[in-house]
Amino acid sequence: MIGEINNCRPYSASLQLVGKARALADRLNVPVEVVLLGDRLDEPAASFIAAGADRVFIGESPAMANYQPEAYAEVIVNLVRARQPQILLVGSTFMGRELAPMVAARLQTGLTAHCIDLVLDENHVLDQQIPAYGGLMSILCPEKRPQMATVASGVFPNPEPDHSRRGEIERVAIPADLPGRVRTVDIVKESDVVQSLSSAPVIVAGGAGAGDDAGWRQVKALAGALNASLGCTRPAVDAGWAELETMIGQSGKMVSPRIYIGVGLSGELQHMVGIKGAHIMVAINNDPKAPVFDQVDYGVVDDCRTFLPLLIEKIKTYTEQSCTEIRRGRS
Repeated sequence: MIGEINNCRPYSASLQLVGKARALADRLNVPVEVVLLGDRLDEPAASFIAAGADRVFIGESPAMANYQPEAYAEVIVNLVRARQPQILLVGSTFMGRELAPMVAARLQTGLTAHCIDLVLDENHVLDQQIPAYGGLMSILCPEKRPQMATVASGVFPNPEPDHSRRGEIERVAIPADLPGRVRTVDIVKESDVVQSLSSAPVIVAGGAGAGDDAGWRQVKALAGALNASLGCTRPAVDAGWAELETMIGQSGKMVSPRIYIGVGLSGELQHMVGIKGAHIMVAINNDPKAPVFDQVDYGVVDDCRTFLPLLIEKIKTYTEQSCTEIRRGRS
């Protein structure tokens, strides 16, 4: 599998894939191997071994410290051709979604994107499962190798690290003349608010039912009143109300909050698959026949543009009363 790190720490999606790869490899009686490219990789390589990898190939070079798609693809393709793995897994991150198809095209093999489960059939062929209308669709690649799939963070659980595990770290030579038409000039870090969506305990997500900019502002206000992270569905992104990075679902983020509140969304599988780990789910929709009501714990049938201002006011009143009681208790 292709591992990914940020600031010398493995991405959650990569560690979760190691756990799944370990289970698949045990059935196939093959090792789990990870390739890491970048700079200063010994510490993250040890983290992958603790998570279940048997061998980590590290390609270290200051020139590789920042992701370069063509250069990364060249090194990975050469290594895959040498190692001949049966399966190649990639995290569905910004890097993975670009890199995986480049590698698959060079290897002339298939690629299944945004998988939500990976199982082996009776012939030990990888059954790559993706959401489809009415349920799940299985995609198999019986002839080409490696079988490639991308999986988003949150689909599989984080493996419990075992720091007593022993594995091999093997260094890969990085050629001086790697291809590349892109040069990293500067890196500007965004706010951590978007990044926290995957681990947020409370999430408010809005959909097309918000109606317009004013309606979307009410969705944001509800998130603010609850101190929740703000998510969305694809229509909210297409309408320009929300950023792509806040989209939840098959082609967005996988989340598992304690409380999830869906506002003005219908409940299509492409979104709901992203919140399958939520503990308590609430939906607000003015259509009593909306599919979302069959998938949540609590439902409110009302126009969100009418209901949200009342709910927000109640939350603010409750919060103020609670703060007043706390202050009295301290005095």
